[in-house]
Amino acid sequence: MKKILQIFVLFLMASTAVNAQSKDPVVQNIINEANNNSQLENLAHQLLDVIGPRLVGTPQMKQANDWAVAKYKSWGISAKNEKWGEWRGWERGITHVDMTYPRVQSLNATQLAWNPSTSKKGVSGEVIIIPKISDKEAFQRWLKTIKGKIVLISMKQPTGRPDYNWEEFATPESFEKMKKERNESTKEWSQNIKNTGFNSRTIIAELEKAGAAGLVASNWSRGFGVNKIFSARTKKIPTVDMELEDYGMLYRMVEYGDKPRIDIVAKSKELGKVDNFNTIAEIKGTEFPNEYIVLSAHFDSWDGGTGATDNGTGTLVMMEAMRILKKMYPNPKRTILVGHWGSEEQGLNGSRAFVEDHPEIVKNIQASFNQDNGTGRVVNLSGAGFLHSYDFLSRWLSAVPKDITKHIKTNFPGMPSGGGSDNASFLAAGAPAFSLSSLSWSYWNYTWHTNRDTYDKIVFDDVRNNAILTAILTYMASEDPNRTSTEKIVMPINPRTGKAREWPTPRSPQRKGGLDK
Repeated sequence: MKKILQIFVLFLMASTAVNAQSKDPVVQNIINEANNNSQLENLAHQLLDVIGPRLVGTPQMKQANDWAVAKYKSWGISAKNEKWGEWRGWERGITHVDMTYPRVQSLNATQLAWNPSTSKKGVSGEVIIIPKISDKEAFQRWLKTIKGKIVLISMKQPTGRPDYNWEEFATPESFEKMKKERNESTKEWSQNIKNTGFNSRTIIAELEKAGAAGLVASNWSRGFGVNKIFSARTKKIPTVDMELEDYGMLYRMVEYGDKPRIDIVAKSKELGKVDNFNTIAEIKGTEFPNEYIVLSAHFDSWDGGTGATDNGTGTLVMMEAMRILKKMYPNPKRTILVGHWGSEEQGLNGSRAFVEDHPEIVKNIQASFNQDNGTGRVVNLSGAGFLHSYDFLSRWLSAVPKDITKHIKTNFPGMPSGGGSDNASFLAAGAPAFSLSSLSWSYWNYTWHTNRDTYDKIVFDDVRNNAILTAILTYMASEDPNRTSTEKIVMPINPRTGKAREWPTPRSPQRKGGLDK
């Protein structure tokens, strides 16, 4: 009898889901608008190709804020830029690196963010590497020889092929040999830096102080022609990140005694402390205007590429969902907000500031949906540690088309996420915030913080699915007659401390930030 009842309950749930999808005209209108009148490609072009990277403190970040406000207003949606703090203002210019000896070749390199500018002429010098160092005294002796030289500061990679290429084509013995050599090279490099008496960060100041003309790094992401692009820490000399292929060539030339020379022109502007903003848009609720569904995506990016998958795609999902909702659901029961957060990359600063500045909103959030990690379709939805998350999230998901939900793995009640993206800012304040976690599409190797994070990496079919999912979840959360429960699970004991694990701890945003000049 128990098994029969279970089957009957499952049948009723399935029937309810089918009916929710087939009979609700708002759901059907959302799906039709997303599929037949998508604005995603146009929005992506404007944001990524025209405005480009959105590094905190740059004019392009403010340009993006203003563009989003104007775009929302063109759709009849109220929008504004809300200051969250200040940051070091900086604007990228031209980077050009050329090898001039033993032959001439233009090299692929990018000036690192917040890096000092060169003169119009740039800097020129012989390229050198950090030799094998026995101790700190030996390092200090070597430093006296580097004045006017350009120093390669990253290890030489033994291969430029990603591991999956080796797995497909190499013999097992050859693959294992390569990995062993790479591991040994990595250990030797780390030990050599340790022998200097400094680490990979503090050694840079010593090289600059000793008179190096410039520094060249190569942060390979283990993908063909792809580099991670991070910030620099020099005060007066240029630092560029060079792609693996050209970096390895220079490194080998130094090892073989060819004494290569390069020219570096890296232009940029210091703009002082500048105001930075979150862009907030709103569709006002008619029945419960002081209860909120918050759509969430960080707007800033690193600037090696144009921030297409980190987090252009999340931004596009939320903008398209808001556009569709305004057109097909213009009078929601609850207020629908979207937050395009600034400075997520430096510690969730924009979303933390919003949570800190708007407790009246945070305490009345029905649900928040955050999307951050790449271009793929959403495949994971966790209850984030809320005890009754299964009840309301399953109800809302029942209205989403099966061709979308069949790819989504749910986890209830799940566990709260302590970091990573802006949903953590809301979770730390007790709000029911959920991450729409997607397929990676080689996100970590090929697009995350790399020079290849560009428009052409977007898979628009998947992004369109995510916009439909977000819009329907938002509609269902707004229409739900019940408030969501924020009762949390009892956290398990941490074996190291003997105490219950804690939820994400609220932290204040870094309101004033940036690197020292």
